[in-house]
Amino acid sequence: MKKDIHPEYVECTVTCACGNNFATMSNKSEMRIDICSECHPFFTGSEKIVDAAGRVEKFKKKYNLK
Repeated sequence: MKKDIHPEYVECTVTCACGNNFATMSNKSEMRIDICSECHPFFTGSEKIVDAAGRVEKFKKKYNLK
């Protein structure tokens, strides 16, 4: 790798709108995000499937899913 062309890699504190904080590595020292794994519906289990014209049932029937 070439020297002196890469950004500095530092510990980054990530703050979510829900109040969750965690540390990671980045070229920025602080980040603010709107949604994280603690509040995203996919990870919390509160995900809702919006069915338009019975497409979910049609898919489940086609692939024999419950």
